Amino acid sequence: MKNVSIESDYIEGVVSSINPLDEKAMQQARERQDSLTKPRGSLGRLEELSIQVAGIMGSMPSIESKAVFTLAGDHGVVEEGVSAYPQEVTGQMVMNFLNGGAAINVLASEAGARSIVVDMGIKADIDHPELVDMSLGAGTDNMAEGRAMSREKAVKAVESGIKIFEEEYNKDGIDLVAIGDMGIGNTTPSSALISCFTGSDVERVTDRGTGVDDEGYEKKVETIIRALEINDPNPDDPLDVLSKVGGFEIGGMAGVALAAASNNVPVVVDGFISGAAALLAYEIEPEIENYLIASHNSVESGHAVTLNHIGLVELVDFDMRLGEGTGAALTMPVIQSACRVLTDMMTFEEAKVSDRD
Repeated sequence: MKNVSIESDYIEGVVSSINPLDEKAMQQARERQDSLTKPRGSLGRLEELSIQVAGIMGSMPSIESKAVFTLAGDHGVVEEGVSAYPQEVTGQMVMNFLNGGAAINVLASEAGARSIVVDMGIKADIDHPELVDMSLGAGTDNMAEGRAMSREKAVKAVESGIKIFEEEYNKDGIDLVAIGDMGIGNTTPSSALISCFTGSDVERVTDRGTGVDDEGYEKKVETIIRALEINDPNPDDPLDVLSKVGGFEIGGMAGVALAAASNNVPVVVDGFISGAAALLAYEIEPEIENYLIASHNSVESGHAVTLNHIGLVELVDFDMRLGEGTGAALTMPVIQSACRVLTDMMTFEEAKVSDRD
C-alpha cells in the first residue's frame, strides 16, 4: 500500500492481504503449457491468461462461479450540462437491470455469471428485493462547485464495495468477478480522476460519453478543468481524489476489486468508468495490477491512458462504450476457456503424441 492515510482499518486489512502472485503455481502452469499437444506459445494470450490466473489462485485454475457487479450512482455535476441524457435515466436503467432487460443481463447470462446490481447512491427511490442497497445519498454534489463528497463518504464508498463482494463471496463463492457501472454523468468524474492520477491533459482523457455534441463536449472539458482547479485533489492521496472529483460507484467498484484480489479472485475490468475505478484501486495498492484483466479497449479516449498507466493490455477491441460491465462479461468465457485449455488439454506424454524433440 502507498504511504497514504486510508483512515479505515477495514480497508487497510483488505489491502494488506493482497500478495504477490504465486510464482510456484505460475511456473507449474508454464511447464504444463509447454508440454501440451501444441507448438509452444501457439495459443498466445490464452496461455498468458491461464498462467496469470494460476498465479492469482495459487493453484491450477478452475473457474466455475462468476459474478458481475454493476454499481450505480448519480452525479451532481450533471447540473453543468455534461450529459446528453437526463439524470432520471440512471434509476430507470437500474430497474431495467433488475428486470433483466439490459445488455448486461444478456451478456452475463451468456457468460454463466450471476448479476448483482448495487445502489451506491442514486436519486431514484427503488424498492426491489434483488437490489443491493448501499446508498450513500441521492448522488454526489456538483464537483464543479466544490468537492463531490466528504472524505468520510469516500472511505465509506470503498468499504461498501469491499462489503458487497465479501458477502457474495461468502454466500455463493466467486472464482471470477467483473466490475461495471451505471450513472448518468459519470464519464465526467472518471475523466477528472484519470487526469489527476496520470497527469494527462483533460482533453486527452475526455470524450463524448453518452454522445454530447461539440458544444456539450467543450462544456464538459471546461467543467472538468474547473473542478480540478477548485478542488485541487492530491494525486498522492487516492481518497482525496475520490472525495473531490469522484463518484460513489467508482469508489465502490474499487472496493470490489480490492476485496477480490485479497481473496485471490481475478478481476475483469470493463470500460472507461470501470477502468477509472481500477486505477483508484491501483493507486491505493499497486500490487492489484497483477489481479486485473482488461477486457476491452473502450472507445472513450481516456481508457487507453488508464490501461497504459496501470500496465494492462486489453483482450479485445470491439468499439464498445456502453459500460454496465458488458465488455467484462463478454470476455469471461474467454478467460474460462484459457484456464480449461491449461487443465483439460492433454500433454504430449498423456496423448502419446511425439513432441518436436
